[in-house]
Amino acid sequence: MKKKTNKIKILLVIFLLLLTTGCTKTLTDDNKKPVKNEATGQTLTENILCRPTNKETAKIYTDNGVNIKKLPECKDFKITSGKYEGLWTSILVKPLAFVLLFLGKAFKNYGISVIIISLVIRLIAFPLTRKTAMQSELMKKAQPELNRLQKKYAGKTDQESMMKQNQEMMAIYQKYKINPMAGCLFALIQLPIFIAFFEAIQRTPVIFEDKFLGLQLGTTPVVGISTATFYAYIILILIIAGTTFFSFKLNSTGNMEDPTMKMMPTMMTGMIVITGTFMPTGLGIYWVTSNLFTIVQNILIKRSKSLNGKA
Repeated sequence: MKKKTNKIKILLVIFLLLLTTGCTKTLTDDNKKPVKNEATGQTLTENILCRPTNKETAKIYTDNGVNIKKLPECKDFKITSGKYEGLWTSILVKPLAFVLLFLGKAFKNYGISVIIISLVIRLIAFPLTRKTAMQSELMKKAQPELNRLQKKYAGKTDQESMMKQNQEMMAIYQKYKINPMAGCLFALIQLPIFIAFFEAIQRTPVIFEDKFLGLQLGTTPVVGISTATFYAYIILILIIAGTTFFSFKLNSTGNMEDPTMKMMPTMMTGMIVITGTFMPTGLGIYWVTSNLFTIVQNILIKRSKSLNGKA
């Protein structure tokens, strides 16, 4: 347990160091106001990785002092293209952008490339997420005993009682082979990947200029709702809400008799939906794909546990 905790702490420090070495810069005009593409409503990024393919977008960049001629065309972009911008960009953003571009060219759509990479990431992380899902099921089995333990020590705040409660709780965890830290590692890994997706989409013009099922990949749903294809963005928000809710519901491990725990999936879904309306649509597609993978994975694990129990 101690070794695993130390590993997680080390990974956390590494990722925090990576996070401090790169960022997406917003394109601003002479008055320091963010520049928007009037056609899509998207706020443009200054430090793009490759040259815009759309003439109107290219003109916006040129008019605001960005020398796009120095940039490679997106079809010729490589991981080594451009100057060194730190570990974050070199290790995550540029490789992710390169793969997105490669798959986008192969499938003639960058929305499809986002979906494919999302699935690949989840497949690579499957051993971790499977363990998290299994821990969730074990936690549900242990919950009645944990509830009885909580009632046993209710109102007792002295140090001796708290120590005994912790000891008995650890005994229950050992009985059901529960590792409280099992779910932290994937959450730790997913955050930088999520941010890297955001940067790769925002910094690659050919991606944020593309469309998928009527959705402009670089446009946020809150802006997209005001366009002619507003219904597509509303559907996306509803899908984000639905898949997020069921994903949290299936992964919930707390005492569901507690009103606070009952509200947790709804509260978390609300937070994700609010965040998702202000994020690029391409990122929303990544989130939905990841949620659907989690839902299918957890349903299969529940069924396998049920079958094993009957056997």
